[in-house]
Amino acid sequence: MHSLNVNLGNRTYPIHIGAGLLPQANLLLAALPILRAAIVTNEIVAPLYLRALAEPLRAAGVKLTEIVLPDGEQHKNWQTLNRIFDTLLAQHCDRATTIIALGGGVIGDLAGFAAATYQRGVPFIQVPTTLLAQVDSSVGGKTGINHPQGKNMLGAFWQPKLVLADTDTLRTLPERELSAGLAEVIKYGLIRDLPFLEWLEANMDLLRARDGAALAYAIQRSCANKAEVVAEDEHETAKEGGRALLNLGHTFGHAIETGMGYGAWLHGEAVAAGTLMAAELSRRLGWLTDADVLRVRHLLARAGLPVKGAALDASRYLELMSHDKKVVAGRLRLVLLKRLGEAVTWAEASPAEIQAAIEACCHD
Repeated sequence: MHSLNVNLGNRTYPIHIGAGLLPQANLLLAALPILRAAIVTNEIVAPLYLRALAEPLRAAGVKLTEIVLPDGEQHKNWQTLNRIFDTLLAQHCDRATTIIALGGGVIGDLAGFAAATYQRGVPFIQVPTTLLAQVDSSVGGKTGINHPQGKNMLGAFWQPKLVLADTDTLRTLPERELSAGLAEVIKYGLIRDLPFLEWLEANMDLLRARDGAALAYAIQRSCANKAEVVAEDEHETAKEGGRALLNLGHTFGHAIETGMGYGAWLHGEAVAAGTLMAAELSRRLGWLTDADVLRVRHLLARAGLPVKGAALDASRYLELMSHDKKVVAGRLRLVLLKRLGEAVTWAEASPAEIQAAIEACCHD
């Protein structure tokens, strides 16, 4: 097991990464204020891993409530959130009850938002079971649900007490989901860690083949990068750079997810296409070379990710992007690349420049 901390003063918490961690109840018990918890999972993950997590906790005396939700981004909404609340209330869960998220990013976001708002806030633990959740969404405290007009438009910052990433859960992950997670891994190399980007180029085949050592290293390096950024700018308030840099490709990608209908594209797939759009716009601004953009495109393709945008009109992209949370005083702040390994926030790109970059990435 490899452990690292997200350093947030008296709210500092550990991330444990390794194989065979789910049954190790002692790792979770240390984060429980009382022996009472509710595990939130979905109908895909529950048959695979709920028992492995729950039985050791019950054996240690923890009173558990199990909440099994439908699977998919299309269910990340108020109706599903209320199912969590309904069960918590029916089971008389109090303010010391810990909510444990067992699943991917959707479950983590839903359970985290429930924890942030149930009785004005209860303890929360992340047990991510997808690569994307292990390297990104489980760390940093962003929680929320989608709105028909925009992804993750309703939510709260609510840090977990613990993140437990069991790499054994990646054995059952569908190939498409593995690739989606790699989009977020690649992001860290592009925005702030050029040596990691070079390592990914050298080891992508091992990652796709689910080599245990390669996956563990990629997860550790990704989490270390995110932990540093979150510790410096927890609530994404920095005027320049800061936590916003973690959103490379996300503004374009969220437009794809919303415009195509939640669930049609996986989040990581949309982020990959959006990352290429951000790279193309960076090239048009004179920051990246043609060779740089081809390098990004090639790595995304090797990861099994889309390198072409969704079939939406560029005007529709711009409309959807206008709802992005990074719009300030009517100006859209995009995350772009000054060079490979160095990202910036940029609000000076014109609609025409953004549209041209989108169109270049939506045609063969």
